[in-house]
Amino acid sequence: MKSLKITNIGEIRNELNKYKRGKKFDIHQFNQVARLAWLGRVVMQPLDPEDPGCKSFLMFIQEPDELPSHFLDTDEDLMGAMHIVDGEQAEALIQVLRSGVEERAKLYEDLSRSDFYFRYFYRPKDEPASEEATAGPKGGAED
Repeated sequence: MKSLKITNIGEIRNELNKYKRGKKFDIHQFNQVARLAWLGRVVMQPLDPEDPGCKSFLMFIQEPDELPSHFLDTDEDLMGAMHIVDGEQAEALIQVLRSGVEERAKLYEDLSRSDFYFRYFYRPKDEPASEEATAGPKGGAED
């Protein structure tokens, strides 16, 4: 069995501390990651949950789905990779992730209660037709 000789313990500690602090994204990268976090395409976990001094997070960034990828400008080096992120930026990304989940859940909740049939095909006899209510696939109401 081979063994490695450790010559400078200070260097090893410095490297370990550098990993424990994580890296900060620049503004452009942070905005990209935040957009993907809002979409739920980011998975995060504390880097070392047993060390209270370690605030960094381990993060995996997934590729966006096809529709969002047409609108979002993403760096290829960010996608599909693991990153060790600075604790301050990680906390902000957690808030973005949480607000994205809440807003998307509200959208789906509203969608599940929408009554499209009555919006487009029901008109009370005493109310005049509004454009929104009568606009159908043909572009208007036909009487």
